Amino acid sequence: MSQGSSENAVASVALPSARALPSFAGAWSVTQKLLEKSLAIVVFLLLWELAPRFNLIDRTFLPPFSEVIVRGVEFAASGKLLPEVLVSLGRAAGGFGLGVVTAIPLGILLGWYKPLENYLNPLLQLLRQTNPVSLFPVFILFFGIGYATKVAIIYWVVVWPILLGTTNGVRYVDPALVRYARSIGLPDWKVLVKVVVPSAIPSIITGMRLAVTYSFLMLVVSEMVGASSGLGYLIINAQYLLSIHVLYVGVIVLAVLGIVSNWLLVWLERRLTSWKVDAAA
Repeated sequence: MSQGSSENAVASVALPSARALPSFAGAWSVTQKLLEKSLAIVVFLLLWELAPRFNLIDRTFLPPFSEVIVRGVEFAASGKLLPEVLVSLGRAAGGFGLGVVTAIPLGILLGWYKPLENYLNPLLQLLRQTNPVSLFPVFILFFGIGYATKVAIIYWVVVWPILLGTTNGVRYVDPALVRYARSIGLPDWKVLVKVVVPSAIPSIITGMRLAVTYSFLMLVVSEMVGASSGLGYLIINAQYLLSIHVLYVGVIVLAVLGIVSNWLLVWLERRLTSWKVDAAA
């Protein structure tokens, strides 16, 4: 075989590996990002697993993580977990949904019409500073001990971050966009719908993400008082019965529900603001 043909053969062998390098680099980049995002969680769960096993923490109060997961799978398989999850989701969704359908329209009006904000802002600030836990007996007096009370108290903590996020998002829209829209002859209502509201979506979603966190927090509080179902009831009942594994199962499920809700809102924001990506491209 001639020297030229040998060099061509070597080049043909080396070429596929050279082409494979970019894909390998991309896979490594994705793996590195996953490691960066999950490292702290892995370390936390590892400490949770090892601390009780090495008697650094009394396992009566903090069982190893693997035991909690096994107990959670057994509890779910028995059919006892899903009904509690669905009850809690129904209450949280009811309060959150009411907050969205009332706070967003009101926030748009407050952010767009300054005189309306001047009239209502003192009252809204007074109500916003009222401790929701102190209002719990008031809601019980009006609605009794039932679904309506839980939804009402969740609504109370949900409405304020959504309202503030919407108001600020509308108020601080880029004035250049508003001036340009008016310069081409758009009436105020079209400026509001076509320019202001789309520009305020990131701020609105931020308020909704805060509201989701508050809704699950108040959900647990409301279900620990005067409830016979739900994850909050499950947790407090497990404490009374010293079912520590079940207690931590409830805590983990609530954390997972919060994370999933946050991811869904982030996805919603990306879908609703896809025009920003297109504009950047």
